[in-house]
Order: sequence, then C-alpha cells, then structure tokens
Amino acid sequence: MQTLNIALLQIAPAGTLDGNLKKGDEYCRKAKTMGADIALFPEMWSNGYDIYERPAEIWKKEAVSADSDFVNHFGSLAKQLDMAIGITLLETADGNPHNTMVLFDRFGEKKFTYAKVHTCDFGAECNLTPGDDFYVTDLDTAIGNVKVGAMICYDREFPESARILMLKGAEVILVPNACPMEINRLSQLRGRAYENMLAIATCNYPVTVPDCNGGSSVFDGVAYLPHLDGSRDTCIMQAGEEEGVFVAQLDLGQLREYRESEVHGNAYRRPDKYSIISENKVEHPFVRDDYRYK
Repeated sequence: MQTLNIALLQIAPAGTLDGNLKKGDEYCRKAKTMGADIALFPEMWSNGYDIYERPAEIWKKEAVSADSDFVNHFGSLAKQLDMAIGITLLETADGNPHNTMVLFDRFGEKKFTYAKVHTCDFGAECNLTPGDDFYVTDLDTAIGNVKVGAMICYDREFPESARILMLKGAEVILVPNACPMEINRLSQLRGRAYENMLAIATCNYPVTVPDCNGGSSVFDGVAYLPHLDGSRDTCIMQAGEEEGVFVAQLDLGQLREYRESEVHGNAYRRPDKYSIISENKVEHPFVRDDYRYK
C-alpha cells in the first residue's frame, strides 16, 4: 500500500500577518507529528480571507509578495520538516492582488505559484486579478513522485478546472477553500474526483470563521473495486466543524491501478466534438453585468 498522508489545516486566522505565520508554523509542526507528507492551508491564509465587510482599498494593502518573508518562512519550514507545504496568501501583483497558493516540496523548493483563475467577481473578489493557467508538478514524497495540481475554492464550480489538471497529469488536486461546505459543494468535489479519476483534497476554515463551517475533505476518486458490488464512497475523510489538523491516508497505489483500468478521465473522451466549450460567448440566461471577460 502506497499511502500519501495529506494534512488539512482547518484552523482560524490569528488576526495579523505575523500571528498567522506563527500559528501556521505551529500547525505545520503538528501535521508533521501526525505523519503528514503534505500540509495544506485554507484559502488566503496570510490575511485570513478577510476581504468582506471591509473597503477594498484597505485589505488590498495587506497583500504580500510570493517571495516575501511570510511565504519563504514556509519554504524553510518545509525543508526543516521534510514535508511539502501548500501556503496561501493575498499576493501582490501589477494592479490588483492575486488569490494565491504556493507549493513547496519537502526540500523547500518552490514547485509552483498558482493564482486563482475563477475569481468570485460577483463579490469582493472583483478587486482581485485572476490567474491565467493551471499547474501540475512532480512532487517528491516519501513514497516517490506524485503529480500534484491546485485549484482554489470557486475554481471547483467549473469542471474545466479539474479536467485541465487531469489532462496535465494530476493525480492529486489541492484545494484551499473559504466558504460553507454544504451538500452541493461537496457533491461538486465528489464529481470532479469521480469523472477525472483523481484525488481532491480541500481545506476549509472552521466554523468560528465567518461564512465557513469546516468540512474539509478528501475524495480519492476510486468509485469501483473488483471485490465490491456496485460503487463505493469516494470520500475517505471529512472533518467536522471544529479547528484542527485532519489527516487523510490516500492509497496512491490503488488510485494508480484504478486509473489504468477504468473508463473515466481521458480514456474515452471525444475532444473533437467539444469545440463549443472554448467559444468565448455568453448568452441568455447567463448574461451578467459584472462579467469582465467580454
């Protein structure tokens, strides 16, 4: 059994950048003692996703560089702990900031810097600059190389996000999150994992954070096993509402064997029939005045 241990840091922010650095450090160390290979933070940890109920001109000043002391601290910590860390931040950019995740491997090397592609433009995130691509990297772990990608919160709402990551080779998708994880959002994650035959690990804030409710989860994407009648539950871990570190044990060997034999993912697709998906037009009833990609 090739077990990849994924720690979801379902923790509440401390209220300051320095406080979040110290608390994040503390909980990464806890994750390591629990056997984690990867530790993942909730969305925009650097300022606790505190962008609602405050003027944008105030919170935009809290953005930090992807090469800041805050981010680099977690790169050094990853090397010290021999554990990959997915740290999240409000990132400085030309113009408005990004909503970003930086993934460090267990040697402290920065593997990618991903900026949220699907910003929530119907709310405060209209003041963010969206990212322009999805990334997959080869992550060295104690059980060998794992292909890891990322999407952030609202990216989950679009099947194209996970599909692109699958087509780029992702076996595991890391998803920082900051919203109520109710049945329909969980169903989206379940669906993305199922249809792409990959694992999706989502880290949310606990219920003590406004508009969040915990429920961090991991879906392994393995719907069928030879010795089972019918399908199985692909949810291998779901946290409660409280603050804490929640570790899921992902059977990577089982997932890889499943990907080599089952019918989803890229096994029987017909991409020559999907040209309408890439057409850049929006028609009734989906026209929105705040859509900014016209």
